[in-house]
Amino acid sequence: MVSYFLAEVYRLLHKKSTYIYFGILAFAYVLLTYVRSGGFDANSVVSEASMFFVFMPALVGGFLFAAIYTDDLNSKNLITLVGFGLSKVKIVITKLFLMALFCAVVFALLYVLHCAIYALLGWELTGSTLMTLGVLLLKYLLATIAFSALSGVVVYGTQRTTFSIVLFILLAFGVIGSLVSMLLNTFAPDLVTYLMSGISEQIATGILNGDSLLLPVIKYFVYVVIAVALSVVAFYRKEMEF
Repeated sequence: MVSYFLAEVYRLLHKKSTYIYFGILAFAYVLLTYVRSGGFDANSVVSEASMFFVFMPALVGGFLFAAIYTDDLNSKNLITLVGFGLSKVKIVITKLFLMALFCAVVFALLYVLHCAIYALLGWELTGSTLMTLGVLLLKYLLATIAFSALSGVVVYGTQRTTFSIVLFILLAFGVIGSLVSMLLNTFAPDLVTYLMSGISEQIATGILNGDSLLLPVIKYFVYVVIAVALSVVAFYRKEMEF
């Protein structure tokens, strides 16, 4: 499992499209921030982040999800891995760890980039501001990882790249969450807090307010564990297509 994990890290780090994509994304972010900077005030460091970070699960997570989860389907590498005796459970868990690792790194770099831009523009970054930015990114990072775990069920259950990527994008943009939330508000409003958008928000709010994180963290891990378990079941039930 460790060898497979390290091999995947090596593959992703040597994937040229990764650097091109995120380089373009970073350049566009810097350019857009500079163009809008004429109307900034002291609150813009956080308010602009709130407006733009909401797209990061789709823009960052979408690319990494495709690279980590669906590249193996396109190259038929999953067949090779299973054929050489690698457990399907280990494959599912390794993919999720990879997604968490690379998302965490990219989100951390985004944090540095965002702070650097505003510092260069002359805006003061207080401890409170830095904390708020970090928690805001953490909220979207947690959601991105959870969405990838849930979309992984479709990856292993259908072994079709299009369905899984579409599901991830719909989750990342909050389309599915909004529809489910509307239904729950009508029939079972108490269950809305158990949606991932609500759970990640509870964790972020708890950190900022100093509230207990025990319940929302338990909800989060239960969500991810159930998604992983469903992925494993779907993977074992689905015949490999040679």
